[in-house]
Amino acid sequence: MSEQWLDAGPVDDVGEEYPSSVVVAGKELALYRVGEEIYATDNLCTHGNARLCDGYLEGYEIECPLHQGRFDIRDGRALCAPLTTDVRTYPVKLVDGRISIGID
Repeated sequence: MSEQWLDAGPVDDVGEEYPSSVVVAGKELALYRVGEEIYATDNLCTHGNARLCDGYLEGYEIECPLHQGRFDIRDGRALCAPLTTDVRTYPVKLVDGRISIGID
């Protein structure tokens, strides 16, 4: 199956301090802004089923609000206990002030 690029809304809807959530192709994603870049992951923590958009973003790390595990938003890597499974990431393109997410 090939990747398709789907609209996820305006870039301006994603603030630098707080992640946001969006549903694209039936998947709930968390969107993060670091500087001028936007990153996207699944919105559900792989450990405690908490919403990552409710977590604390510091640099390129999102901290789960439930058990304080942290993921790298660039590649989804689980960075510390209690996490043992990475979170899925999605490619992002910014076109004319809008966010496009690559979904397969």
